[in-house]
Amino acid sequence: MDARVDGIVEIFTWVGFGSGALLAGAALVLYLFDGTWMPARAVLEDGPHGRLARWFDHDGGVNEAHLTHEQAHTLAGKDMADIFYRRGSRNRLRLTQRSPVVRGVALLAIGLLGLGVAALVTSTILLFAGG
Repeated sequence: MDARVDGIVEIFTWVGFGSGALLAGAALVLYLFDGTWMPARAVLEDGPHGRLARWFDHDGGVNEAHLTHEQAHTLAGKDMADIFYRRGSRNRLRLTQRSPVVRGVALLAIGLLGLGVAALVTSTILLFAGG
């Protein structure tokens, strides 16, 4: 029984550290490709094809984007909203500065690395407790 528990803990250690490190690298790459998102104040209007947001970027250019269904639902009843636009791109906006995908992958990586640490500690305890 003791050898089986040691084997299972060893597997959790390798899986936790290996997949956690891989996902942490993926989160870093996703973060770098996500780009820089700058805050702005947008004016919201009703257009023929749904709600429309207009804002000025850091260069003084005027941008506009149609809101997605989720964005329109979140901003329902508002005439102005705080948004984030991608620096270097035109007519792109979102309501959060950080990407939810990057955050999800990073949290999963942290969880898996935590699993690896917990399994390593358990393995060390079993090593000294088992003699």
